[in-house]
Amino acid sequence: MEDPPSDPHRRCRPSSPSAADTTPLLLDGRWRRHLRLKTALSSELSGAVGDLGTYIPIVLTLTLVSHLDLSTTLIFTALYNVATGVLFGIPMPVQPMKSIAAVAVSESPHLSPSQIAAAGLSTAAVLLVLGATGLMSFFYRYIPLPVVRGVQLSQGLAFAFSAIKYIRYDQDFVTSKSGPARPWLGLDGLVLAIAAVLFLVLCTGSGDDDSTDVRGLDCMDESDDDEVDVELSRSKRNIDRRLRMLSAIPSALLVFLFGMVLCVIRDPSIFTSLKFGPSKLHVLMITWDDWKSGFLRAAIPQIPLSILNSVIAVCKLSADLFPDRELSATSVSISVGIMNFVGCWFGAMPVCHGAGGLAGQYRFGGRSGASVVFLGIGKLVLGLLFGNSFVRILNQFPIGILGVLLLFAGIELAMASRDMNTKEESFVMLVCAAVSLTGSSAALGFGCGILLFLLLKLRRMEFSSLRFQRSATKDSGNETNVVP
Repeated sequence: MEDPPSDPHRRCRPSSPSAADTTPLLLDGRWRRHLRLKTALSSELSGAVGDLGTYIPIVLTLTLVSHLDLSTTLIFTALYNVATGVLFGIPMPVQPMKSIAAVAVSESPHLSPSQIAAAGLSTAAVLLVLGATGLMSFFYRYIPLPVVRGVQLSQGLAFAFSAIKYIRYDQDFVTSKSGPARPWLGLDGLVLAIAAVLFLVLCTGSGDDDSTDVRGLDCMDESDDDEVDVELSRSKRNIDRRLRMLSAIPSALLVFLFGMVLCVIRDPSIFTSLKFGPSKLHVLMITWDDWKSGFLRAAIPQIPLSILNSVIAVCKLSADLFPDRELSATSVSISVGIMNFVGCWFGAMPVCHGAGGLAGQYRFGGRSGASVVFLGIGKLVLGLLFGNSFVRILNQFPIGILGVLLLFAGIELAMASRDMNTKEESFVMLVCAAVSLTGSSAALGFGCGILLFLLLKLRRMEFSSLRFQRSATKDSGNETNVVP
């Protein structure tokens, strides 16, 4: 007799939701279900810090180079985290717009806060229009999956490469350059980073949900037990019990808190420089020159990256990780637009939803919207208590620890491309990823991937069309030979 669907021991893959079941942007009474923990509280807390390997370096760099208001950024990104956790019901990340940040700190002259805000508002306007008109859903529906996987693979590998540089070399975020090789010993040495990697691998393994194996063993019938060796069955149960205990350890959270302790040990004087209270909110004055410079220099390279990685890749990844909670491209696109239209006017950092952040938070245990709500509460407390003076603590955080967190997030994102089953799909994906990595542009890789995909389809279409023409010619010849 078949088990009832409500049986918790039954393993089944939920069917993909229809368009009507996708997550809406407005509250409709389901926020309690979105905040209900899907796993242990410790795992949700661990997943909350899964994207800090990207968040902290970019925020720290913009604060030191472009005089970003850290207090305002912490408060607004905290509110974004809480809102997205409630609305989407998954550990939806809130990450910096990376192309804008890269232009702001790497090009000379550096972008001012007003120009950064103008770039963020310009990008947000494009995403808001695409989402409101339904064009983003159209793109999401018809962009080939191998091309999306190529973008995800390139972004994941780019994160992993950056993480290895963080671990191996000293970093100067102000100049965006790597320094000398990191020493083996010390409070930010290679030994410490390697120990963090080993600890995370021991606790989380390859990122699989070990509890599913436990459920599979628990649901064996008595008749099954009679057919297998009792000792082997007991050994498997012990192994799975140990794996479940290791998975329950909030490994990423412990590594991050250990890094915070090292901040104090490295520079005990940071406490004397802390000032309580947030900075005052004020509306930025954005001139026409700010709009022009921000749009031409930063928004133009950011827009294609936001469309591909912040909307389309995020929705595809959510369908892979949470089949019963697949996001709609419309809601995600509008979410990015609204967030920046609210915060950028006050000098907050332009943000988006990154596929790498979602992969990192899932990798370390985040399974529900509560995970990012916890992160938002933590940011809000820090922003209200310490304000801009918190940059002293961030400046002392071990870069090797950040590299470790970023490494696991990048690998998890890259592993989303493992579902390419044919050589043709893998070929398109790898070419797209290679061009994206070597050209340092996801848009360039995307364009090459689309062109390659169409050429391969055209090759097949020409063959089918030729066969159809031959068949039509043969049929017409037979008709002419028919005697009435």
